[in-house]
Amino acid sequence: MSESISERMEKESPPGLTIGISGPRRRGLAQRLIMLALHMQGARTHYIRPGARVNVSLLDGLVLSGGTHVQPTLYGQYPMVTADYDKRRDETDQRLLTEAETLDLPVLGICRGAQLINVHRGGSLCQNVTPLRQNTRHRPLLLPLQTVKVVDHTRLSQIMRAPVIGANRIHSQTIKRLGQDLRVVAVDNDLFVQAIENTRGQWLMGVQWHPEYLLYHSGHRHILRHFVDEACRLKMARLNAEP
Repeated sequence: MSESISERMEKESPPGLTIGISGPRRRGLAQRLIMLALHMQGARTHYIRPGARVNVSLLDGLVLSGGTHVQPTLYGQYPMVTADYDKRRDETDQRLLTEAETLDLPVLGICRGAQLINVHRGGSLCQNVTPLRQNTRHRPLLLPLQTVKVVDHTRLSQIMRAPVIGANRIHSQTIKRLGQDLRVVAVDNDLFVQAIENTRGQWLMGVQWHPEYLLYHSGHRHILRHFVDEACRLKMARLNAEP
């Protein structure tokens, strides 16, 4: 098996690789598992709570984790479901995305994070996808029992190396109108969006499932490893550019 960039960097002992993880005020199991997954890849993590002021230039990558629903007013709708919203977190995540794009930082959005990326790019969400399902199960799934079809010739297909994968499902919302400069790279059996990628420069990916709960599966670990490898490339480019 070929050695990843993160593994080579760890052996060479460069200055620490730091990944920001944006999440709710209190870290939950999902955020702790993301931290574990990134630590397994040799990265340090910095947890970002709603309202926190972070110098994004000190980060090498950004993860937008799952959590509460994105405010519908951000994509021109009224609330149609009963849900908890976190205005400060929405504002924080949008600011982080804007600064990460300016700095060309790699970004990985997970569940809510993928939805927030889409809204930030001018897209919209379906607030309750459950009654619209016809070919997929209605109940949440922590195990990888949801069938996801991966679009060929995409970054995700190169990572997963399979046209069909198993994923979990905890969400009740999904991407509706696609945001600017994004493309759909995976769908479920009802053709609801399961993953998106950037179509220009910056490494940016959003997955609707939770790979942090599937660390026992090599394919889902590869998503996080590939993200860390991109952060490593940026780190090395910055170091080589210093006088």
